[in-house]
Amino acid sequence: MERSDKSIKPQTAHIISHTHWDREWYLPYEKHHVRLIKLVDELLDRLDEDGEFKSFYLDGQTIILEDYLQVRPENQDRLQKHITEGRLLIGPWYILQDAFLTSGEANVRNMQIGHQDSKRYGEPSKIGYFPDTFGLVGQTPQLMKQSGINNAFFGRGVKPTGFNNTVSDGGYESSFSELIWEGPDGSKVLGILFANWYSNGNEVPVNETEAKEFWEKKLADARKFASTGELLFMNGCDHQPAQLDLPEAIETAKRLYPDMEFIHSNFPDYLKAVEDVMDHNNLSTVKGELRSQHTDGWGTLVNTASARVYLKQMNQEGQVLLEKVAEPLASFAHVLGKDYPHHLFTYAWKTLMQNHPHDSICGCSVDEVHREMVTRFDKSRHVAETIVDDSKRMIAEAVDTSGFAAYGEEVLPLVVMNMTGWRRTGTVSIEIDAARLYLREGFSLEETASRMKDIDLNGRELVDDQGNAITCQMEDLGLQFGYDLPDDKFRQPYMCRRVRLTFEAVQVPALGLRAYAWVRRANAGLPIAPESLLQGDRVLENEAIKVVIHDNGSFTLSDKASGMTYRDLGVYENTGDIGNEYMYKQPEGEQALTTKGLQANICVLENTPYRASVEIKHDWEIPASADNKLDEEQRALVYYPERKAQRSSDTVILKLRTVISLERGGKGLHIETTIDNKAKDHRIRALFPTDLNTATHHVDSMFEVAERNIEPATEWMNPSNTQHQQAFVDISNETAGLTVANFGLNEYEVLRDGHNTIAITLLRSVGELGDWGLFPTPEAQCLGEHVVRMELIPHTGDGITSGAFAEAYQFQIPWVVCQTDVHEGAVAPVYTPFEWESQELAFSSLKMNEQTGDLLLRWYNMSQQSTDLTIRSTIPQQYFYKTSILEEESHPLSSEEKGSSALQIGPCEIVTIGIRR
Repeated sequence: MERSDKSIKPQTAHIISHTHWDREWYLPYEKHHVRLIKLVDELLDRLDEDGEFKSFYLDGQTIILEDYLQVRPENQDRLQKHITEGRLLIGPWYILQDAFLTSGEANVRNMQIGHQDSKRYGEPSKIGYFPDTFGLVGQTPQLMKQSGINNAFFGRGVKPTGFNNTVSDGGYESSFSELIWEGPDGSKVLGILFANWYSNGNEVPVNETEAKEFWEKKLADARKFASTGELLFMNGCDHQPAQLDLPEAIETAKRLYPDMEFIHSNFPDYLKAVEDVMDHNNLSTVKGELRSQHTDGWGTLVNTASARVYLKQMNQEGQVLLEKVAEPLASFAHVLGKDYPHHLFTYAWKTLMQNHPHDSICGCSVDEVHREMVTRFDKSRHVAETIVDDSKRMIAEAVDTSGFAAYGEEVLPLVVMNMTGWRRTGTVSIEIDAARLYLREGFSLEETASRMKDIDLNGRELVDDQGNAITCQMEDLGLQFGYDLPDDKFRQPYMCRRVRLTFEAVQVPALGLRAYAWVRRANAGLPIAPESLLQGDRVLENEAIKVVIHDNGSFTLSDKASGMTYRDLGVYENTGDIGNEYMYKQPEGEQALTTKGLQANICVLENTPYRASVEIKHDWEIPASADNKLDEEQRALVYYPERKAQRSSDTVILKLRTVISLERGGKGLHIETTIDNKAKDHRIRALFPTDLNTATHHVDSMFEVAERNIEPATEWMNPSNTQHQQAFVDISNETAGLTVANFGLNEYEVLRDGHNTIAITLLRSVGELGDWGLFPTPEAQCLGEHVVRMELIPHTGDGITSGAFAEAYQFQIPWVVCQTDVHEGAVAPVYTPFEWESQELAFSSLKMNEQTGDLLLRWYNMSQQSTDLTIRSTIPQQYFYKTSILEEESHPLSSEEKGSSALQIGPCEIVTIGIRR
């Protein structure tokens, strides 16, 4: 596109002071932390002096305030003063997150907590701030609009900004640095691209000679992209100390350019000036995801999705536990009378989100950073697990299990809870205590152990609330130590006889529960078990699919509904990787290794009426590392696409253990792979050829099932076209489709190999950070054992109406089970507090608002068409209302009948409903 350098008069240079504060990156957190303290100390001193230094933007993240006050609590009043006066602009986020690697709910909590923290000081800045986010999800405009934000400032995703802050010269997606960004639901915001990066006004000279040279270039660069005479200059960069003499530098600029106005500005003033003169009709509209697809593909930073995969898995576990388990359980328990632990949720979310900045969750920092992340993941998870344990016990105690009393005294009830948004059938395991003996009862340890060992476990079976016998596998775990931590007395240790029960829970309601009991009764064990799901040791089959395993460990999957057969599934691929934590680079000319030619060791691992599992083992000889040239190139800072290193001739054995499992009522095939990694500088992927002819595919993203092209844009030069995913990727045509669900495996590629093969990255091993220097990261080689999980879900061509996408979402969420006793209760043995029906809606969250005590439920429309939602509740309430993601009530909803409400949901809409009780 041709651009005009013609100046637009009058012109104003808006110079905004800021720092982009990566809490941790090429230095460990505390080393960056010390520098932050110094920066804010000096900034406060300058702000205290006079009003010449107008304002400073604290990078859009309130955690900067927390980090500073942790060391300097005595300066809180000084901070408060300048925030109140509008000289320190804070919020709207808690942290600056990576968009593609953090969940939709995590991004909502980020905005909510950022607003809550900001309001302790004043008002959050309503700036959609994404200065260095590695691409942006398509639903960002809708999330901004629901947050009362009408703009988005960003540095990546569309041209002209590229990796290492280089500027492109053609093929623009937007005519100007100002653009209209439209989300899939139609929401629109004003997009401001940092076309010359968020440091284009950094270190403004005071000296006239230097200033003249500086401004000649900077003004020309800004005019190249701006649509108006309101020119934006960002005075700061990564960890940049505040330029305290900026007022003096601005005075120099005014003398040099008397026809221009130079002001020490801020984002609200800049936006108002732009809006006052902008002609929106001249702006380009960019729709959907911003993923740098119209570039050469070498600088997208997409392979941070596979750097240190273990972090992504821990993050997914932490997100799911908080948003999909702990919050809905705590909401359910609150309805039954238990206090909702808002303070614990805020602490757990903040601790988790401290791992969400792009240099943290992306795995592209030095090793010390990521060691500390593991501790934070554990801390957040431990809080969430405690909330889950307390909540599920409260719920189980409220379930009416008195009907099981008919089986006598030796009755052990248990409650299965399904916290997904769909009815669920699947295999469940629970460890229960068949008998306990508390140490306070005075028996010797020897006698206690003897009594527990003498417990008779025979003659028992599992029954449901209707008395139906449930096929169940019991594993005797023997003598175990345990303890209670009562609220009103000292800890209570005990010894017990523990067993593990594994069975199929059938049709457990969405956000609901079903009670069972392990009982002793005559004729126990007599029910006729269903037929085995195995045929020999190579074939697994249920009513939906059939799987045939081959000698090399690959398998064929036949979908009975669509009639489609998928072949050569489960082959593993291994290639060298001479890139870094940011980007993958395969050695030139290297041929990928695969397990196609290997002989696998195959055996049956499990054969029960409800599930069958087969173990597949490979001993795979692969190169031990890259050759010595890689070290030379790293030390010489050779740009990774230009490296010539190859793989070493030395080899090691890579051990792969794959367990594929099929459940009786399952819609998909579960895959668990254990990798014993002893090699460096390489990548491992699982390959799933689809042989479906289509030009596009679908992938789970934040509050969206995004559609993407299989062929990259014409500008794309990188041989690799890996992309981000969250829960799944899907390839479909009119009659058949294959969805590959994953847990914490955020990178995939659809190979242009004639088969439209879905390749899921399982592990990537590299030895340097990358970017602007040499930072060795030996722990990013990820040596040792790793376990990854996937599910293959075939369907009839539409992932929504077939339920394949719902199955993929359920794959993320664990069952919750709890042992209880026989008692009366207000909750029926099969129960859910909410009911709704909609194929198009994906349920996202259930939580409680801290200020109002209202329950908030959120869904998003997976489809491009409107759909209806009718929700019914058995919880006493005053009324239903619609709200934003900030939980600010917009309008009440009409009620069709007592306890129900209905509304229409727009295409791709994110909808939150409040229930006031």
